[in-house]
Amino acid sequence: MPELRHDPIQKRWVIIATERNMRPNDFIIEPETDKATFCPFDEGHEDRTPPEIFAVRDPGSARNGPGWKLRVVSNKFPALKIEGELDRRAVGLYDRMNGVGAHEVIIETTDHDAHMSDLPVEQLKQVLYAYRERLNDLRRDKRFKYVLLFKNHGQAAGASLAHPHTQLIATPVTPLTVAKELQSAKDHFHLKERCLVCDIIAQELSSGERIIKATEQFVAFTPYASRFPFEIFLVPRTHHHDFGQISDYDTHYLAEFLKDVMARLKVGLNDPPYNFLLHTSPNTTTSLHRSWYWNTIQYDWHWHLEIIPRLTRVAGFEWGSGFYINPTPPEQAAEYLRELELT
Repeated sequence: MPELRHDPIQKRWVIIATERNMRPNDFIIEPETDKATFCPFDEGHEDRTPPEIFAVRDPGSARNGPGWKLRVVSNKFPALKIEGELDRRAVGLYDRMNGVGAHEVIIETTDHDAHMSDLPVEQLKQVLYAYRERLNDLRRDKRFKYVLLFKNHGQAAGASLAHPHTQLIATPVTPLTVAKELQSAKDHFHLKERCLVCDIIAQELSSGERIIKATEQFVAFTPYASRFPFEIFLVPRTHHHDFGQISDYDTHYLAEFLKDVMARLKVGLNDPPYNFLLHTSPNTTTSLHRSWYWNTIQYDWHWHLEIIPRLTRVAGFEWGSGFYINPTPPEQAAEYLRELELT
C-alpha cells in the first residue's frame, strides 16, 4: 500500500510508492564521460578564471598562478552581481529590486576527476574551511540576508563542468525553501521549547531504521518523508545553529564523516549525479530586518546538509501538486547504504 508521509520541516506531504519498490539495481545509472577538451578550473589555466578571492597555496606560489590546493573565484557568469544598491520598490502590486548579490566558485582540488569521497581527509577539511570562511566573509555585507552553498555533481544535477567545485550564492532575500524551514523550527521551539531537528535526531537514533551512519559528532539518515530515493540528511548531533561557527575540531570529524557518506553513494549507486546543499543560519545583522524575528534562532535552528541523488525526475504531477513521489522507501535505502562494505 502506498503511503503519504508528512515532513515536519518543510510541512509538505510525500508519496512513498511502496508498490513500485525500486531498489538500487533498478536505477540504471550510466557513468558520465567528460567530453570537455579544456577546463578553466584545471591547474595552469588560472588566467581563464576571474582573480582569486581566497586560496590555499603551496609556500612561495604566486597568487593567480599554479601551486594551489584550493581556489575560490567569482563565477564568470554570475546569477547576481556584487556591485550596486538594492533599490527595492513596488511595481503596482509587485516588488522588484536590483540583482545584487555574490556568486562564487570553490574549486576543491587540482584533480579534475576526483569525487568528493576521493579527496584525502586533509583536503576535504580545506574545502570545509573554505565554506566557513567565505560564508562568514559574505555575511559582513549587510545587503545579503542569506548565503547558500551548493554542489551540483553530474550533468543531470546541473553541473556544466566536471571539475570538482562547489558554488556559493549570497542573496538579498531569504530563499523560500529555507524560510519555510526557519518558520517550522521557530514554531516548534515556541510550542515545545526544543529544537525541531534535535527532536528528529533523537527519534531517528531511537528507531535506527533510517540511520546510515552515526558517530559521537554527526549522524546521517534518510528522512522519514524523503522526496527522492536515497536522499540523505546529515547533521551535527550536538545542537549548532550556524555552520559559520564550526570549530576546527569539528571540521576534522565532519571531513571524515562526509568522506564516508559520499563514498557510500558513489560505491552503492555507481557514482550518481547529486545535489549537495548546506542550510545554515541566515545573516541576522542585515541593514534592514525585523529585530525580534531571530531572537530564538540560536536555540531553534540547526544547520544541516542535504544530499539528493538525481535518480528520478520531477514531472507534471510534482510541479502541479507540490507532492513528490518516491519509489524507494527510506528505510530500505538506509539499510542498503548502511550495510555497504567500503574497502
